[in-house]
Amino acid sequence: METIHDLRHLHATLMLESGVNPKVVAERLGHSRVGVTLDLYSHVSSDIQEEAAIRFEEAFFQQSS
Repeated sequence: METIHDLRHLHATLMLESGVNPKVVAERLGHSRVGVTLDLYSHVSSDIQEEAAIRFEEAFFQQSS
């Protein structure tokens, strides 16, 4: 059975994985600081780290061209 906390966690995780700005996620969750949101939820998915690496690589090589 899912709890309200489980649904809140899912909501936050899906938004972050979808690329929603962490500031927006923090505001939706009622966190006073973005750091709280990132500390609590960004560790959940390795996809977030992989996506960051891909975006950096694309930006870097686009600038080098």
